Amino acid sequence: MITALVVVHVIACVGLIGIVLIQRGRGSGLVESFAGVESMFGTKTSVFLTRATTVLSIVFFITCLSLAILSVKQSKSLLSEVKIANPDTNQTQAPLVNVTATNSSL
Repeated sequence: MITALVVVHVIACVGLIGIVLIQRGRGSGLVESFAGVESMFGTKTSVFLTRATTVLSIVFFITCLSLAILSVKQSKSLLSEVKIANPDTNQTQAPLVNVTATNSSL
């Protein structure tokens, strides 16, 4: 599930980057370098690019949120459901050793 979501996310990212670079902005975009790209979609190029940007940005945000939610659910500890054995059963304690340290270098 996560792998498919990551693939869709990467495709949306690359598509969004490409479409934003193709669009004509205030300082003219990458379209000015490639004269044939703008005429590729006909007279409604700006409408198509605007709609494509909107769709890809929605897909991008949905996949971002989905990946974040899935990563939180997967970050549970593997030992959270392990039952701890009762320490009183079948365990012997090692005797405590009283060790006193002397410092002869003083």
